[in-house]
Amino acid sequence: MCLGIERYVTFFHWDLPQSLEDRYTGWLSPQSINDFATYAETCFKEFGDRMKHWITFNEPHTISVQGYDVGLHAPGRCSILLRLFYRAGNSATEPYIIAHNLLLSHATVVDIYKNKYKVSINGNLIRKYVSVIIKIK
Repeated sequence: MCLGIERYVTFFHWDLPQSLEDRYTGWLSPQSINDFATYAETCFKEFGDRMKHWITFNEPHTISVQGYDVGLHAPGRCSILLRLFYRAGNSATEPYIIAHNLLLSHATVVDIYKNKYKVSINGNLIRKYVSVIIKIK
């Protein structure tokens, strides 16, 4: 901020705490929606006076497909290739469960932001589908 650089906060960039994966299989569980909302609200409270731009998820499609369909990203769940490389996962259902929970998490955080913090923060909240944000003035 001291150099005039606009900062963007990304709540989730493929970095779910291992403890949540171990406790309830992370994004496969609806519990992840509540935990993510609590995390985001804590960030709004603690950093909202300094941050104006918030991103809920970096590339949610990549999280769903690469993590739970083909298993190339964490947590590496996959059932294709006859389980030659992966011990857990169901590629027919898990990517859709993940996408569903990510969308509900995003919607929950948007609701919290709009109803509790939009006026005081006076910023914006987005979900990022691509790797680059281009701001045209």
